Amino acid sequence: MAHINRIMPVLIMLALLSLCACEGDKPAGDSHAGRSSAGSAASYGDIMVEGSIGDASNLIPILSSDSASHSIAGMIFNGLVKYDKDMKVVGDLAESWDISGDGLVITFHLRKGVRWHDGHPFTAADVLFTYRLTIDPGTPTAYAGDFLRVKSAQVIGPHTFRVVYGEPFAPALTSWSASVLPRHLLEGKDITKTPLARHPVGTGPYMFKEWKTGQKIVLVSNPDYFEGKPYIDGYVMRIIPDMATMFLELRAKGIDRMGLTPLQYTRQTENNLFRRDFNKYRYLSFSYTYLGYNLESPLFRDRRVRQAISHAIDKREIVGGVLLGLGQETMGPFKPGTWPYNPGVRRYSYDPRKAKELLAEAGWKDSDGDGVLDRDGRPFAFEIITNQGNEVRAKCAEIIQRRLADIGIEVKIRVIEWAAFINEFINKKRFDATILGWTITLDPDLYDVWHSSKTKPGELNFISFKNKEVDELLERGRGTFNRTERKRCYNRIQEILAEEQPYTFLYVPDALPIISSRFHGIKPAPIGIGYNFIRWYVSKGEQRYVMTK
Repeated sequence: MAHINRIMPVLIMLALLSLCACEGDKPAGDSHAGRSSAGSAASYGDIMVEGSIGDASNLIPILSSDSASHSIAGMIFNGLVKYDKDMKVVGDLAESWDISGDGLVITFHLRKGVRWHDGHPFTAADVLFTYRLTIDPGTPTAYAGDFLRVKSAQVIGPHTFRVVYGEPFAPALTSWSASVLPRHLLEGKDITKTPLARHPVGTGPYMFKEWKTGQKIVLVSNPDYFEGKPYIDGYVMRIIPDMATMFLELRAKGIDRMGLTPLQYTRQTENNLFRRDFNKYRYLSFSYTYLGYNLESPLFRDRRVRQAISHAIDKREIVGGVLLGLGQETMGPFKPGTWPYNPGVRRYSYDPRKAKELLAEAGWKDSDGDGVLDRDGRPFAFEIITNQGNEVRAKCAEIIQRRLADIGIEVKIRVIEWAAFINEFINKKRFDATILGWTITLDPDLYDVWHSSKTKPGELNFISFKNKEVDELLERGRGTFNRTERKRCYNRIQEILAEEQPYTFLYVPDALPIISSRFHGIKPAPIGIGYNFIRWYVSKGEQRYVMTK
């Protein structure tokens, strides 16, 4: 399960129900055809049950940064804009918008007749309220940065909202993909104590019904949704912390959808049962997995140490042995083949000898002959933490542990339940190193993850990376509409990250969703498969469940 970065609030249904395919990629489509939807009629009814290794933490999107929370919230809330199947920005709560010639003024024309799930009318006042709440210093959010660039925001009329920027801001339009919150339920309330965190009210295609902590979250379709009532009556996210157990549930048809591990995709689903009852999909995801270092730890302050660890890790071994070839090695935070990706950065080939040389330069030597490097009487030993239920990351940790032992570094591995992992360890910076993942945004702005101002507890630069040149480049990259200039900024940022190695960037995995073949209407596109979820359906003769009141 990936940690979430800046633009994720709008990409939930797209990126979490199915990870995105890259620009120019052609989705592989079904690995197995399953039962054909030819001749089946679109019908209302049934429930989709999806497996998740982690529970949500908070269903108010500006207060959460984990994928479980955002995947649910993305079905409940809408932003002003969103991405379509071809990764173009289109209207969501906004029907249209006007942008001034200098790009500094955006006037949104909002949909009329939209209502919150409790029946209250949606208006431009809700958008202004959400903006002010997001930038309020008392709101503990990681997403305020984009909106602090706004010079002024005002309601022009019940369905017209205008925002003015003081200077060019490249992600301006897409930043308004963030979920809009209900003013009538939150105004004057403490956002950190509102019951809406566990019982949200939105405008989206699904309405909240039930949340049993550690067990399931249940949503029911919105009959008055402005794009039309979803065909599927209900959605259930079942929390199953172990991937092997989740797979058994899939096989027994206790769940309808999950993301497969490489082993499950290549071997365990290659039989007649799965070919008959399920459809598989595969495409390079918009995400990457990394080993991140807590740069406040004395162990990792010297970049030669981080470079050495990168040389000691055999990424080919991980991609081949753990991913079974279903992914690619990566050297930075952008997806290979996309326009901001820089293929010319420094690479760290598997080279244990070079790793030992760098560690020796940093003062780490085996002075007592016990096979473990030490400095000033202290052995080089640290702990890697990762989240429970993700066996791919656990296997990566084991390979890294073994390879670092080869060069004299002791590594312990600790696997932690998802909510505690995020809230008690990552957000509070209580770790030495971690294996985690980010979903890659369609806009290349990296501000929230890498800028030195975003290192406070609960923010996304939780490894505490600080680099003055990177800060300046991040600001310059988001402060121009010129793609050539932005490309120069992001190329240089990737060069610095490759030199500094605050992360050892490991791989970009393939997305491997599997879905019960009774669900029809799934149409792979450059964005992935989840973009049209409200149009997925189960024909009457195949329906299994009934949503109770």
